[in-house]
Amino acid sequence: MITLLAFTSLALLATVHQSDSIVIYTGWERHALVGSDIRLSCSFFSWHWTSEDVTFSWSYRPDGAKDSIAIFHYTGGAPYVDNKGPFRDRLEFVGNPPRRDGSILLKNLDFGDNGTFTCDAKNPPDIVGRASSVRLLVFEKVPVQAGVITGAIIGVVLGLLVLVVAIYYLMRFLVARRVFTLSLSKKKGKGKEGSQPKQASVFDTFTH
Repeated sequence: MITLLAFTSLALLATVHQSDSIVIYTGWERHALVGSDIRLSCSFFSWHWTSEDVTFSWSYRPDGAKDSIAIFHYTGGAPYVDNKGPFRDRLEFVGNPPRRDGSILLKNLDFGDNGTFTCDAKNPPDIVGRASSVRLLVFEKVPVQAGVITGAIIGVVLGLLVLVVAIYYLMRFLVARRVFTLSLSKKKGKGKEGSQPKQASVFDTFTH
């Protein structure tokens, strides 16, 4: 059985190695204020050591647009920034390719920067993989994320449930303790009542 599991694991690893050998990571959604800067992270996992030919590419699709535009490319050890697009003079490469980091920094954000940013990476010979995307939302004031509110509500509900359960078991304990006390008192009362006739009979024997 163990041998079969080991063989199956090796087969799955071999399949992953051949079919999808590089995995790219970015955030899912980022929020930022108008006029601020933000770092968009991009990294990858590869089965091979980091190649000198590693590449990173970033593209941008504005909200409401169908097509994406290339805004950054790193290849041959040098970064290339689009000097005509919406992030001209506002994009800086802050990654570290030998450490598999292809992050970029966007400066002086505006409402028009809302959109989806996609990062793609290649680490020859690992070139098969799926690009990863992160959505940027620019606000005048960063709102509280819905997930935070939902988490707080769930926390409060769970806290109330724990409190209700604790009160329930406390009440059961107090009731059981009260019943036990009353039962013990009744037994003591019956014991005293049963002992009185015996004492009287002994007293009558001596008097007669």
